[in-house]
Amino acid sequence: MSDVNHVLLVDDDPAVREALSQTLELAEMSVTAAGSFVEAKDHITPSFAGAILSDMRMPGRDGFHLLDYAQKQDADLPVVLLTGEGDIPMAVRAMGAGAFGFLKKPCATDDLVATLGRAMRARAMVLENRRMKAQLETGDAASRMLFGVSKQAEELRARVRAVAMAGAEALILGAPGSGTSKVAEVVHLLSPRAMAPFRKAPAATMTPDTLQSVLDDTEGGTLFLDEIAALPETSQFALLQALDFDEGRPRVLAGSYRDLQAEVAEGRLTPELYYKLDVLRVRIPSLRERPEDIPELFRRYVDIACEQAALPRPEIPPELNARLMAQDWPGNARALMNAAMRFAMGIGDPEEEPGGGLAEQLARVERSLLIEALKRARGNATEAAAALDLPRKTFYDKLTRHAIRAESYR
Repeated sequence: MSDVNHVLLVDDDPAVREALSQTLELAEMSVTAAGSFVEAKDHITPSFAGAILSDMRMPGRDGFHLLDYAQKQDADLPVVLLTGEGDIPMAVRAMGAGAFGFLKKPCATDDLVATLGRAMRARAMVLENRRMKAQLETGDAASRMLFGVSKQAEELRARVRAVAMAGAEALILGAPGSGTSKVAEVVHLLSPRAMAPFRKAPAATMTPDTLQSVLDDTEGGTLFLDEIAALPETSQFALLQALDFDEGRPRVLAGSYRDLQAEVAEGRLTPELYYKLDVLRVRIPSLRERPEDIPELFRRYVDIACEQAALPRPEIPPELNARLMAQDWPGNARALMNAAMRFAMGIGDPEEEPGGGLAEQLARVERSLLIEALKRARGNATEAAAALDLPRKTFYDKLTRHAIRAESYR
C-alpha cells in the first residue's frame, strides 16, 4: 500500500464503521474498513504506508492484540485507538506499549482528522527515511561492487565505507586473488575524492622518479600501490618523504597479501613507511572463510561473462553451487571468476578441488542446500523445510548449527 493518506479502520460495529469511513473520506483520506482483527491483519504489513484506527474493545482479538501484532510487523506503524469512557486507563497503558494515540468515543471530527493526519505524516517520514537509507546502502559503490550475503561481506562493506570517509592512508590486505585493487577503487569512489583521479600501480615497478610522476598525475585523488612490500628500498624512502607533504598530494592506499610485520622484521619493508601507511586497515576475508558467498559471486560473474560475450545465461544447478562451496579456492575471487567465465562459455564445469575433510565438505554442501532452499522460499522457513523434506525442528536445528538466519533471505 503506497497511499500515505490511507487509513485502515477496524471496528466491529457496522454503523460506527460506516460513519467513520464517510468522515475520513470527506477529509480526503482513503479508507479500508474491517470488522475484526482477522479481517484487518492481512493489511498490516511493514510496507503499509498509512495509519491504523482501531476500536479498543472488540469480540475475540481486541485493540491490544491488534497493537501487539502491528508492533511485531513494524514497530513504527502508527496505531490510534478508539476508547470508551471506561477504557481510558487501558488506552494509557496502550500508549506505553507503543500506540501512536487514542481518542475517546464519540470523538470530534477535527480531533480525529488532526490525530490521523499527524500519524500519517509520521509514517510518511519513517518510510522516506528508510527509502533514503536503503538507497544509500544498496546503491553505493560498496553494494554495487563488493558482492556477498555473508556476515563477513556485510562487515567488509561497512569497513570500506568507514575507511573511505576517514581520508587517511590505509592498508588493504587480502589473500592472492581477493581483489585488493577493487576494494581500493571502492574506497576511492565512496570518498570525498571520488571526482578526482584514481590510479593503481604495481609497487615493484616504482622507481623514485616513476613514483613521483604517478603521484603528480594523481594529484588530489587516490593512488593504490599493489603489493607494497615489493616497493624498492629507494622508492620506500621517496614515498615516505612524499607522505609528509599534505597539500595537493593523493591519498595513498597500499595493498598486500604478505605478512607486513614479518616483512618489516626481515628488513624488506621500512618500519617508518609501514607505520605511516598502517593508519587504517581493510582486511578482505578469503572465500574459504565465507563459503555462503560463493554461489552469489559465481552467479554474478557468470552474468558479467555472458553480458560481455553476448551469451545466453546458463542455468546454475544447485548441485554445482554445492560443489563450488566444497572447494578451497586458494585463488579466491579471481579463480572463481575464471571458473565462471569457462562455465558461461560452455567449456566445462569448474573443476572439483575439494578442501578439508569429508565432514567439512559435507557441512559446506548442507549449508549451500539450506541457503538455496531459503532463497527459493524467500526466507519462509516452513516452505524451505518442506522443500527439503525435513521436519521443522530438524530444519531449525540445522540453521542454528550453520549460523543461518532465515530472515536474511526475505
